[in-house]
Amino acid sequence: MIPQELLYAKSHEWLKVDGENGTIGITHFAQEQLGDLTFVELPQEGDTFAAGDEFGSIESVKAASEMYAPVDCEVVAVNEALEDAPEKVNEDPYGDGWLMKVKITGPTDALLDAAAYEKVTEEDAH
Repeated sequence: MIPQELLYAKSHEWLKVDGENGTIGITHFAQEQLGDLTFVELPQEGDTFAAGDEFGSIESVKAASEMYAPVDCEVVAVNEALEDAPEKVNEDPYGDGWLMKVKITGPTDALLDAAAYEKVTEEDAH
């Protein structure tokens, strides 16, 4: 369940590139590791991040975890539906559970393709 068309960070965020814009979420693997989500803290529109910067946090019945920008970016929209329904990330991490839409301002070269990310999940699962 790793979409081939996306790019991935080792910290388990995904990036869907659409020209100079992108959509960011957390992977199926990440939401499965966290369990049932209870709260998602997202940035504000206009916030800027460098690749690797913390942009928000996510809490579940098991734990809280920080989320990191997979690429240099400026936030152009956040998924406000998650404020009332964080479980959307559990239900559809690559669809309705997206976290934010961004303008990509840096290279994506350091991100992983689906095959490389699958190896990361295999290592993290052990």
